[in-house]
Amino acid sequence: MLLVKVEGARTRQAWCEVLGELRPSLVVKPYDAPDVRPEEAAYVLTWAPTPGWLAGLPNLRAIFSLGAGVDHITTDPTWPRHVPLVRMGGEEPGQRMGEYIAWACLTLLRNGRDFARAQAERRWDYKVGEDTARDLCVGIMGLGALGAAAVPMLRGLGYRVAGWSRSRKAVEGAESFAGAGELDAFLARVDVLVCLLPSTPETAGIVNGALLAKLRPGAGFVNVARGAHAVVPDLVAALDSGQLSGAVLDVFDPEPLPAESPLWSHPKVTVTPHVASVARRRERARYVAEAIAGFEAGRPLPNLYDPVRGY
Repeated sequence: MLLVKVEGARTRQAWCEVLGELRPSLVVKPYDAPDVRPEEAAYVLTWAPTPGWLAGLPNLRAIFSLGAGVDHITTDPTWPRHVPLVRMGGEEPGQRMGEYIAWACLTLLRNGRDFARAQAERRWDYKVGEDTARDLCVGIMGLGALGAAAVPMLRGLGYRVAGWSRSRKAVEGAESFAGAGELDAFLARVDVLVCLLPSTPETAGIVNGALLAKLRPGAGFVNVARGAHAVVPDLVAALDSGQLSGAVLDVFDPEPLPAESPLWSHPKVTVTPHVASVARRRERARYVAEAIAGFEAGRPLPNLYDPVRGY
């Protein structure tokens, strides 16, 4: 049995219906169905489960995250670490993330935030920037599968691309930097910094004033990883000083972004509600159904979370 635990009864039912259609032999139920017996649950598909809930399912064979991140699960101190934890994957999240990053970079390049504000105020604000994409380097921190999907899109627009990760990555079209010893060299050439780092204790608060000061003056910033990566007061200070010319932010800590946050009204910030890589429900359901079918046929589960690496 696969249990679906996401917010909203209608949403849970919709997930159950599409999963049942894709894999008719699999029993799929909302976690709160009246006839659910915890010991019968072999799989779960979930987002931000109630702490302790997973620990109460004694016969789990795999946990599927509704998103690419899994910190909404691993922050529960009781989550069953012996059970494989599968991050959402497939081709569509990479396509969507690449589209978002390309759009964000172009928004910063072509003064999208300024024009949106001018339109809201019915103001004809003529502005043409000095640079084209061919003049700029986009630096992706965390050059994993999602970051790699963005590289050909950015290159197609004319951007140069560099990537920085904890370990060396070979991605066609991107200059590779790795480890703490190469971080400063990476930052020194970046005109638009994209954060796609995994959420670990080491990466919390990594985008702070000291890091932002190492970027080229007037750089842009795009955060599509986790809100906790960025120190908001430092980010606002860099925007106010001109060290950053603008920011496009899709992730926040906490979420939803509180109404009193200065990010909502900052003239250099574009806010989106954590939508960068969200694939269509059917595509995500297909990924889960195919992963379970493969697992039950003896094949390994895809895109597993590694508790040693923390991502």
